Amino acid sequence: MKKNCIAMLLAGGQGSRLYALTQNVAKPSVPFGGKYRIIDFPLSNCANSGIDTVGVLTQYRPLQLNSYIGNGQPWDLDVSDGGVYILPPYQSAGEKGSWFSGTANAIYQNIGFIENYDPENVLILSGDHIYKMDYSDMLREHIEKGAACTISVLQVSLEDATRFGIMNLGEDGYVREFEEKPAHPKSDLASMGIYIFNWKKLREYLIADEHDPDSDKDFGKNIIPKMLAAGEKLWPYRFSGYWRDVGTITSLWDANMDMLSPTLINLYDPDWPISARSPICPPHYTGRNAEIIHSIVTEGCEIDGHVENSVLSPSVQIGTGAKVYYSVLMPGAVIEPGAVVEYAIIGENTVVHSGAHVGAPPDGSDAWGVATCGPDIEIRSGATVGAGAMIYTGKEV
Repeated sequence: MKKNCIAMLLAGGQGSRLYALTQNVAKPSVPFGGKYRIIDFPLSNCANSGIDTVGVLTQYRPLQLNSYIGNGQPWDLDVSDGGVYILPPYQSAGEKGSWFSGTANAIYQNIGFIENYDPENVLILSGDHIYKMDYSDMLREHIEKGAACTISVLQVSLEDATRFGIMNLGEDGYVREFEEKPAHPKSDLASMGIYIFNWKKLREYLIADEHDPDSDKDFGKNIIPKMLAAGEKLWPYRFSGYWRDVGTITSLWDANMDMLSPTLINLYDPDWPISARSPICPPHYTGRNAEIIHSIVTEGCEIDGHVENSVLSPSVQIGTGAKVYYSVLMPGAVIEPGAVVEYAIIGENTVVHSGAHVGAPPDGSDAWGVATCGPDIEIRSGATVGAGAMIYTGKEV
């Protein structure tokens, strides 16, 4: 079954910097933007780009993610000659099983899956970024430039460049040097962690890297530098649209707030839909006392309080007199009458009881942060959860 390009989506990350939100789920399955989960964006990009074969590499607490993806039907990836496949780590006869030891090792362990499709090229994606990208444009440029690897890059400020892997180019426009988080960056082209490889070339480097005892088994740290050292042609694909790595609480909150501005990322484009496995819920309901200002409200919500500059996921309840400002409420969250939630993220099925107060507006200090409650927590009546607090599942507040 010959394919021009298949995708391998790295979705096994623990997401430790999301703390309570990934206590029991993998980062790509964290709810986002009202009706989505983070993994909906790369899956939708694949479908919209005409890439119909996607291997999803899972690892950390994969149950919810596996169930959510299912057969890929919401993203039109339930095709007979391709489709979406869940690829966990596995143990072969006579071998010791282990988790993926790095991004390159994860692909190495799935060489057999890739070769089922005998692809000319392989697209490597991360499952924890929010963006819209036509991978077919990147693939076209990759082929035109005769590259062994094409790396999607984003122009950033030189100040921010110290946080990324930076691509330095030669006079011919090809990548000549890769620097991981340089203290003094020479370029402002940051790697987005999105790669297209010629499969035959990549296979050679994966096998050699797997047998290198000193390797971290990582694309950025090992595979890319080794290809550069060998003189392979690496091409930068310049991306100029919206892109956010939502690996921290602040970046996740920021990206959700960005959803309130269609000029940043347009979710209403019929030519590039972001699809999701949505729950079956009744229409949202607003009571006599409801006041909703500049917010996202999804199906199943029941609102009888004040909501402003916030993102409400399915089946959220906001009681009479409750106030919600600049917050992200995940599916099934309940804000009881008289409670106040501001500058916060409230996890799935968490209840903020009457009179409780979660979060606080920015005060300009370094100590301020987004208050975060994990899933299935009860914040007792009258309790106060301060700015930047992190409440884990299983803890009483």
